[in-house]
Amino acid sequence: MRGKIAVLPGDGIGPEVIREATGVLKAVEERFGHEFSLTYGEIGAAAIASTGDPFPENTEEICRSSNAILFGAIGAPEYDNNPEARVRPEEGLLRMRKSLGLYANIRPVTTYEDLISLSPLKEERIRNVDFVVYRELTGGIYFGKPSFVAEDHSEAVDTCSYNRNEIVRIATLAFEAARKRSSKLTLVDKANVLATSQLWRKTVQELAAGYPKIELEFMFVDNAAMQIILNPAQFDVILTENMFGDIITDEASVITGSIGLMPSASVGETVSLFEPIHGSYPQAAGKNSANPMASVLSLAMLLEHSFGLAEEGRTVREAVAEVIARGIVTEDLNPTKFFTTTKVGSAISDIILSKSLAE
Repeated sequence: MRGKIAVLPGDGIGPEVIREATGVLKAVEERFGHEFSLTYGEIGAAAIASTGDPFPENTEEICRSSNAILFGAIGAPEYDNNPEARVRPEEGLLRMRKSLGLYANIRPVTTYEDLISLSPLKEERIRNVDFVVYRELTGGIYFGKPSFVAEDHSEAVDTCSYNRNEIVRIATLAFEAARKRSSKLTLVDKANVLATSQLWRKTVQELAAGYPKIELEFMFVDNAAMQIILNPAQFDVILTENMFGDIITDEASVITGSIGLMPSASVGETVSLFEPIHGSYPQAAGKNSANPMASVLSLAMLLEHSFGLAEEGRTVREAVAEVIARGIVTEDLNPTKFFTTTKVGSAISDIILSKSLAE
């Protein structure tokens, strides 16, 4: 197998976790006889510093000419703390999603038996939790038209818009995922208040006629936020709009014990992007302490989705689980006995190559 991968390290801890993910990719190449060509591009604050643009044309060209995108993180405190900034790193991410048609964000939530005690939730509530969230990514309020309706900026408006086609394309992915999993799909909305949610519910109900074996349920987002904490094991596939998905997936990260364990995929019409959900975490940048596992697990999703390499993806996930079982983890998972970002990444690669680990 040969393939082209665009690599966008981005900001903060992005370059560090991407370094370990690409190291794991080399181990996969060696074990399975594949050859992947990596082309690096700038995005976010790093791109603003060198080009003035958070998503330069060159980076977009690199993405379009690749089979998949491996992305690190975006964001920097100098922009977060400056409301007058004319351009922000996050604009690069939104533009990339829109220009590349990355319309569906897929975030699996899986617990590891060896880490259950780290979650703030009771063990009996999170044991064997395994669900996936399908979040619409290129519509809704994040892509509306914000405006100030008073000259003194004392009043503001944000608009939220969806059309049927935007809903159908991601709902179809979610129904197909449910069909391959446990045949249950939960639509999370606010249809008792919002017109866009009413459109979501009507469209999904119509689409459900083509999936008679799928159990379809509806849940208001405020209740869903509560149920994810009270009884997360009830979920299999969750389908929701952009802002609701942003909120509940971050909430769901507490189930695993660390946001550093959660990968994601952003599926596009021609190319798809794979990234950890933890963000740039600038406080840890350069300290070799960030958890690379979410980035490595995102690589596993990339191998499976973009190249159809199911065995390779499974091997990567099994190596991550083995490293966790051996206690070779970063500080977020064990604050008293922990290893560096580099050591954890190397340990995962060694397991893939079936080498013995030096204790």
